[in-house]
Amino acid sequence: MQDTLIAALGIELVQIEKGKVIAAMPVDGRTRQPFGILHGGASVALAETVASVGAYELVDKETEVVAGLEINANHVRPKPDGMVTAVGTVLHKGKTTMVWDIKITDEQDRLICVSRCTMAIIKKKD
Repeated sequence: MQDTLIAALGIELVQIEKGKVIAAMPVDGRTRQPFGILHGGASVALAETVASVGAYELVDKETEVVAGLEINANHVRPKPDGMVTAVGTVLHKGKTTMVWDIKITDEQDRLICVSRCTMAIIKKKD
């Protein structure tokens, strides 16, 4: 994951299992917006990372890849520093799409952001 947005934001994958992914991200100079709180775009990048990793674990890696198709996020609490943790779970796995639910919380398990991400399942070309 070197030289990716994941590395640039300090995202760390904590747990990967079928249908569930947990990742952590620091709230620091890389992820804050100019007013000193967690940037919504950083939260969305964390959420889509969790959904992407999780979706990839559920496809046939020989014949399929995944890509984000749509994402939304509600930022419900400001976070000025520390760490946030994203827990993503698959809500739907179809033949061409998956829908993931991602909740981002702080160290006290307070909800910071809730997101839903639709992933496209794409057949590899020969």
